[in-house]
Amino acid sequence: MKPLWLPASTSGSVVATLLLLLFSCTTFTSTEAYDALDPTANITIKWDVITWTGDGYIAVVTMYNFQQYRHIQAPGWTLGWTWAKREVIWNMLGGQTTEQGDCSRFKGSIPHCCKKDPTVVDLLPGAPYNQQVANCCKGGVLNAWAQDPETAVASFQLIVGSAGTTNKTVRVPKNFTLRVPGPGYTCGPAKIVRPTKFSTNDKRRTTQAMMTWNVTCTYSQFLAQKTPTCCVSLSSFYNNTIVNCPTCTCGCQNKTEPGSCVDPKSPHLASVVSPPSRALNPPLVQCTSHMCPIRVHWHVKLQYKEYWRIKITVTNFNYRMNYSQWNLVVQHPNFDNVTQVFSFNYKPLTPYEGLNDTGMLWGVKFYNDLLVSAGAVGNVQSELLFRKDKSSFTFDKGWAFPRRIYFNGDNCVMPPPDAYPWLPNASSTLVLSLLSSLTRILASFLVLSFTC
Repeated sequence: MKPLWLPASTSGSVVATLLLLLFSCTTFTSTEAYDALDPTANITIKWDVITWTGDGYIAVVTMYNFQQYRHIQAPGWTLGWTWAKREVIWNMLGGQTTEQGDCSRFKGSIPHCCKKDPTVVDLLPGAPYNQQVANCCKGGVLNAWAQDPETAVASFQLIVGSAGTTNKTVRVPKNFTLRVPGPGYTCGPAKIVRPTKFSTNDKRRTTQAMMTWNVTCTYSQFLAQKTPTCCVSLSSFYNNTIVNCPTCTCGCQNKTEPGSCVDPKSPHLASVVSPPSRALNPPLVQCTSHMCPIRVHWHVKLQYKEYWRIKITVTNFNYRMNYSQWNLVVQHPNFDNVTQVFSFNYKPLTPYEGLNDTGMLWGVKFYNDLLVSAGAVGNVQSELLFRKDKSSFTFDKGWAFPRRIYFNGDNCVMPPPDAYPWLPNASSTLVLSLLSSLTRILASFLVLSFTC
């Protein structure tokens, strides 16, 4: 939902309060998987039965991250399902199950996994060559489709036994789950589709799978975490006010538990903070009024005759997380006239024909594509230059500030509209306008009274 742009007014306190309540309720309501800025976002899992074996089949499982700006970072994805019968996995390439399970009923050759509900993870980079397949071995990392489509795909191969050996006797698995590594994704049932076709390297021959089924998984920010993970602060050259993130956006400081956050000025900081790791640890954030791991600051920096310039700074307050391959998505009507982006990569996102008001930003490889943990260097920043559109450009009523910002696909909490930096004398102009209207009404009333 786009915020309502209203002039600052102390006289409309009731209206402002109602708007504030409405805005606070609509800023973080990602309870459903649908994302208006990426309406077709999903992760599709394709299961191709390549050939039959004596007691089952060989399959290649491929995951496609069709999300434009939401990626999966270390420690990576885990994929699970439940077998329909008593299937086992004899062997795997490009991935492995986390547990073998009870294989005591087998003699001689022991399967790779006998669990009814196996859980598969990607192999780490540097895995032995004879254990690899195409698009494997990235530690479970999947980049966003708009950011790098070549690395937005993952695959592994498995040999399934104690299964059917024809299209009529094979049963598709059920209860698919995708964790990254926490919750957030919901997977639908497997659906049998037209078999996938494969072309040889010389493009002169086409083969096809014996059988193919797809599983579609969608993301919900509300399922992933109950509280926001990022917030937005604002400032401008024409107003000395710095609008901070709303208080307690991502939580409040627990003064009864001193370890709930870290004071950056503490002399014992090094002993409290452990180095960032790949494990799924709860955030250990710097003590702030908002308590968010990530803050995005939008500063309206300068204006020229035909252009205007803003500065974006992303600050990491989490001592336990380095954000690799991070990205920002910003919605603002002037993105249809971006002239230059400094030190960030930029790509327009146009999910709807004829509407170009959203841009995706991410770091330059080997320069600032890694947002390191909280500290002196725990930030990245860039500047954007926009060309003014005379029909719409204005600094009035908060127009220069973004409508919404996402960090790594999560919607960041914006300040309430009535707190935005306003042009000087905006309040006095409003008061004069109200007084003028009131004077006209009183004058009309006096004229009518005199006439009667």
